[in-house]
Amino acid sequence: MSTRLQTAIALVVIGLTTAGVTRNAEACGYGDVRSWNSTHWTLPAGAQSAIASAAAAAAAAPQAAANSINPLQLLEPITGLYQFTFTAKGNKGIPDGTVLDQGFATWHADGTEIMNSGKPPITQSFCMGAWAQTGVRTYKLNHWALGWDNTGTVFLGPTNIQESVKLDAAGNSYSGSFSITPYPPSGSPAGTPVVGVVSATRISADSN
Repeated sequence: MSTRLQTAIALVVIGLTTAGVTRNAEACGYGDVRSWNSTHWTLPAGAQSAIASAAAAAAAAPQAAANSINPLQLLEPITGLYQFTFTAKGNKGIPDGTVLDQGFATWHADGTEIMNSGKPPITQSFCMGAWAQTGVRTYKLNHWALGWDNTGTVFLGPTNIQESVKLDAAGNSYSGSFSITPYPPSGSPAGTPVVGVVSATRISADSN
């Protein structure tokens, strides 16, 4: 267990103990690029509105937002659940602005991450990564996915996803760049990377 995580747990225990005393006294394989366009989807309008409202409320009442933050998020601000979108930019054969994928990603305080991609589950929609902080509110992510064909019986190979992102000052969203590099089942040589921009919005315990 990392020192930072041990510290966070200790702080949580101390906080809970103190609160008790006070009351007593008075927390993806990508496969064939041609299939990506069909993965475009969005959250229901009600959910999108709820996320926007939560972000606006946090900006309008920073103290209230701070009071609802998980203690681990104070140590690792990127920690949490996000809705993300991958959009193509700067590729040959893929028009800029093409949505490649949308889904949910959870960044954990121990430096790991898991993604639920919008791709068909039979092709493998869950994948995992590891992240590190690179500067003030900036992070890098090294993510791996396993891709299968549309029958779920032919392994297409692993895919590496690299992200470089920056968390906004309020901690409610992040944006940056990504590259997706496919590999054959043998793992070598690498295919041509697909690049673009990533944007993500935090989903809180109060989002619908």
